This record gives sequence, C-alpha cells and structure tokens, in this order.
Amino acid sequence: MLTDPLLRDALLRVRRELLLPHAVSKPGIEPIEWRLLDGAHPDDQDEWLDLVHGADSVLLQRDGEPLDSLERGRLSGGHMTSMSTYTPLTAEALQALRPTPGVRYLDLGTGPAVSLAYAAAITGPGDATGVERDGHMAAFARRNLERLGVGATVVAGDALEGHAAGAPYDLVHSGIGVPCLPAAWVEQLAPGGRLLTTVTTRTPSWVGQVLVTRTPAGRVEAVLTGGPRGHRPLHGYAWLTAVDHRSRIAASPGRPRPTRLTPPPDDAYGFWLAAAYLAPGLVRDFQAETMTIVAPEEDSWAVADPDGTTVRVHGPRDVWADLEDIHTRWVRAGRPGAFRVDVPEDGGTQHVASGTGPDALEWVLPASSAPPRQPA
Repeated sequence: MLTDPLLRDALLRVRRELLLPHAVSKPGIEPIEWRLLDGAHPDDQDEWLDLVHGADSVLLQRDGEPLDSLERGRLSGGHMTSMSTYTPLTAEALQALRPTPGVRYLDLGTGPAVSLAYAAAITGPGDATGVERDGHMAAFARRNLERLGVGATVVAGDALEGHAAGAPYDLVHSGIGVPCLPAAWVEQLAPGGRLLTTVTTRTPSWVGQVLVTRTPAGRVEAVLTGGPRGHRPLHGYAWLTAVDHRSRIAASPGRPRPTRLTPPPDDAYGFWLAAAYLAPGLVRDFQAETMTIVAPEEDSWAVADPDGTTVRVHGPRDVWADLEDIHTRWVRAGRPGAFRVDVPEDGGTQHVASGTGPDALEWVLPASSAPPRQPA
C-alpha cells in the first residue's frame, strides 16, 4: 500500500513514457518473437502505453545493443539485457527507503533510470545519481532524463563498485540482485543512511530483500526478509530452471509416499527463503498445477498431491524430505520471516541468523559477489 505522500506525488508527476520511448512486446513464448513498439508511431501507441504504464517489467534492449537507432517491427533471436522494473516493485523499494528533499541518493544498475527519476523528483536536482554498466543504456537514460528535467545524473560504471566520487550517500538502492552485499556499497553509506537490495540465490523462486542501515554512530545493521518479488540478478548470473524437466515430470511424476508436510503456502516467505539457502539447488515450477519442486542438476523432483497427505518423488535426491526437515526447523525457530545479517566492515563473511540459541536458523551468504557465468 502506498502511504508516502512525497512518493505518491512523484509517481504522478514523472512522465514515465519519456523515459521509455520504446518497448519490446513478446506476443508468444516459443519460438521467441520480439516486436519493437515505437511510442511515436500511431499504430504502436496504444500497446506501447499499455506496457509502459502496466504492472509488468518493460523490455528495452537485446544483447547490449545501441538504443539510438532502433527500428520498429518484428525482431528475432537474442536475449534481453535490460528492462525497466515494474512499477509496484519500484514503489515498494522507494517507500522502504523514504527519500526526502535534499538527501543524497544512489541508484545502482539504473537501466533506463525510472526509479532514479522518481527519487530525483523527491530529492531535488543534483542529489540523485545512477550507475549503469552498459554504455548504450547509460547514454539512453541520460538523454531521456534531460527531456524529463528532474536533474538526475547517470554515470557509466560497474554498479558493484558503487560510485565513490559522490559518497557518502543517505540512500542507496540496487536495481540488481546480488549474492551478498558488496563492500563498496556499505562503505559508501552515510551515518543514518539506508541501503536496499535484492539478495539472489541460484533459484528465482524465492526472493530475499536486505535493508541495511548505518546508525548515527556508524554501526551497520542489516535485515533480510522474504517476499513475493525482487530484482533480477546481476548480468551473467546463472539461474536454475525447471523448464527442461517439465515434460518428463508430467509424463512420470514419481513414486508416491506419505508426507508429514502439507504444501506450505506461497506467502510463508521466511520458510521459502530459508529453503533457498538450506536446501540449495532447488527451483519451483510455478506453471505446474500442483506444487512441483525440482533439483535440476540432480535429476530429482517432488510433486505434492492436492490432498496434502502424499507426495510423489523422483531421482536420487528426496527433494520433499529436504523441505520437511527445513520446515520442522523453521517452526522450531518460531516461523521467522526476517533474519539478521552480520555485515563485517572489512568485507568478511556475511552471516545470516533468525536469532540466537540452538533452534536458530543460520547460514552464510556467498563470500564473493562475482556471478557464476553461463556455460559457453
């Protein structure tokens, strides 16, 4: 629910269509056929406006292509390398950060700079900076921000390094998911400041958000919470997928066995977040009719029967047994939905815990934020 009046005013004032003068429509799934919509063309305008002001991400760029001479019409092949985050997630992030006039704001992985523009409309000219790794996208964002006139700045650079030249910042927002908090981001956070980012695992199914605060005395505190959505991981990060197993699961769901675990609800965010770390290698197929969890690298899966008393399992790994164990531990820990993150200032290991005592759930975030690369 949107409760911040400054943010509400910014959402109404910023002309999103100036930042997204084109959009890519994807009419089908297989084979992939893209269609570039030109917002200035009368035949495209209605569909373009629906995308730009809709509740989904807006696809903008394939394979890091230049954006100053794109031609409307059908496209084929390639992979989308940049998009605009859909408005509900942007609004949630900015409301959590609570920008106000005069604060210094840093937007990491800024893309077409939509969230940066909303923040700049609140902070005022000169106080909002975005960092974008792709030079073509950075130039595209600068050009459109100039048309908008909110006084934001975009620099080309590695978002994982932040932007030391303008530090320290009162607010830092990352539009990319990272496996752990880069030390540079924490270093560049001012006393009293807040930092918000998605923490990604190898599964896209269960999302975590970390809110970092630096107290006026300089101490760093961080809380990780599960939720229904988050930003996509940084460029090159290899997500697991259940798609390749879908037809085999449909043809042969596996052997039935009794279960003591009724399929947990989707909004048991703390449980699912813990499962992403404590039972690594799993991904959920949200397109399946009943809850289906796959361990694709171990050729294993579990399909929960609707009655909640049996489950079908396949492969060398009993996927459902892992979830049964974690659920028991999660209940014993008090069903936590939030977890404390210890973030050493020297860039050391980042520990996560639901609390203290023998029943606490604990794990560590990866020591490096370098993404695993896609196979050649």
